[in-house]
Amino acid sequence: MLRSFRFWFTTVVFTLTAVILIGFVSSSDRYFYIKKNFTILSEVYEEVSESYVEEVDPERLMRNGINAMLETLDPYTVLVDEAESQRMDEMTTGQYAGVGLEVGARDGKLVVIAPIEGYSAHRKGIRAGDIIVEVDGISTDGMSSDDLQGLLRGEPDSEVELKVERYGMDQEIEFELTRETIEITNVSYSGLLEHDGDEKIAYVVLNRFAQNAAEEVRDEINELKDDGDLDGIMLDLRNNPGGLLTEAVNMVDLFVEPGIEIVSTQGRESDQNDSYESSQAPAFEDEPLIVLQNSGSASASEIVSGAIQDLDRGIVAGERSFGKGLVQIVRPLSYNMALKITTSKYYIPSGRSIQSLDFAGEEDSEEADIDDEDRTPFETKGGRTVYESIGIEPDVEAEEREESMVELSLLQESKYFFFANQFYSDNDDYSELTDEIFQDFKAFLDDEEFTFQTRGQEYYDEFVSNLDDPMKEQASAELAALNEVITEEQETQFDMHEDEIRASLHEELISRYDGEDGRMKAAIRTDNVINEALEYLTELTLYQNFLEAE
Repeated sequence: MLRSFRFWFTTVVFTLTAVILIGFVSSSDRYFYIKKNFTILSEVYEEVSESYVEEVDPERLMRNGINAMLETLDPYTVLVDEAESQRMDEMTTGQYAGVGLEVGARDGKLVVIAPIEGYSAHRKGIRAGDIIVEVDGISTDGMSSDDLQGLLRGEPDSEVELKVERYGMDQEIEFELTRETIEITNVSYSGLLEHDGDEKIAYVVLNRFAQNAAEEVRDEINELKDDGDLDGIMLDLRNNPGGLLTEAVNMVDLFVEPGIEIVSTQGRESDQNDSYESSQAPAFEDEPLIVLQNSGSASASEIVSGAIQDLDRGIVAGERSFGKGLVQIVRPLSYNMALKITTSKYYIPSGRSIQSLDFAGEEDSEEADIDDEDRTPFETKGGRTVYESIGIEPDVEAEEREESMVELSLLQESKYFFFANQFYSDNDDYSELTDEIFQDFKAFLDDEEFTFQTRGQEYYDEFVSNLDDPMKEQASAELAALNEVITEEQETQFDMHEDEIRASLHEELISRYDGEDGRMKAAIRTDNVINEALEYLTELTLYQNFLEAE
């Protein structure tokens, strides 16, 4: 067994050591250092595996050693196992074989978030809110949502049996589903934004940059243009982690004239240096454009928002982006393993990098605060000053509303979710949240004995935990009175945030009847980032002022 691990070790570590050492020593010494350190590491590995006082798992020992070595580089250079490699393939190709279910954990149970329209689960009648209890006879108790997805996926045309619990039904329901190729769409929502005036603003939410992302955006916007010219476009890249570089280039290509450099890559080797330019006649050259981003917008998303900003083609609104400007490639290794390794950096049209701060990612880009005088200034096409070192900063800052503790608790304990299941089982239709429905929700929370941790509750619990039993007994009346005050505080907090709670409850209820499109339409109305950005698309003077040089 040890010999096979030695062979695996030889292949992987020799490759990794070569990658790391090249460039740090002269060419004549390079292979001497590789051989020297490889020999030392091999001997240590053998001695520990065979002679350590307690038996060790040789594979785990080596994997920990490799991971520790890679951790000295950057957060994105990692060893990739077979399962992760498959997920990466899904990300780039936009395809996998499954039954068409979005699943997640709710209150310790694995539930259907939404069946994907047109696929087996949707056709057979599985509903949002169904609790999955078995897959092919295997109980889901203790499973993660990733474990469940692993069971649901497989070869196209193969069968899988699901057993679910549904609110309002006494017995479990069994489904026999057929796995088929699922096309992952990059665009999760598109529609026209409502405004006080008659303006037509196209709104498109892009979740990832997998294959055909730019073409999907083009098609969605063109479909929204069917009723006449658009007055503006809002591209929402919030929480978009990125994807394919070519799709980011194609996305910017939709909005700018041909022959403009959109992004370049620069690495240590000449074959890692490249430049990407716009190449097609723009599909949307004249429409005012706003790109939304937040701290979850990374990589390809930042290339798009950064290029749009540098070229003064539109306004970037929202929060500071994540700051991932490093390029990775995947090198196959033995035994279905792979190495994802950083080989170069992205640079956008102004010449700045989008990488945030330290190369090894030791600081959180969201919390980093650097004075402008400590950063290198760059200029946009129109002469505006922009900086590097902390990702892409928005032209218009618009923070997403922070949820209160009562709202977070309602979400974390899935109270909206399970009330919506109950309501959907008992009612044939729904359009608006009436006071009667809201009172039913409050009664549901009472039945569930819903409570949440206020700051006062936190202090109270800590105080009581430090009392010994005789003291608790002696002060029982005072503690009961204090606890009553805390309960009243919880009720006050609920009333203070009633509007926000109503909005979240409405979104969950409408999704049961109108699907995720219905949820999105409801969410847009209360999204302060969208509403603030909308002002700049409906007031062209305001829009133009942001694109003029300071």
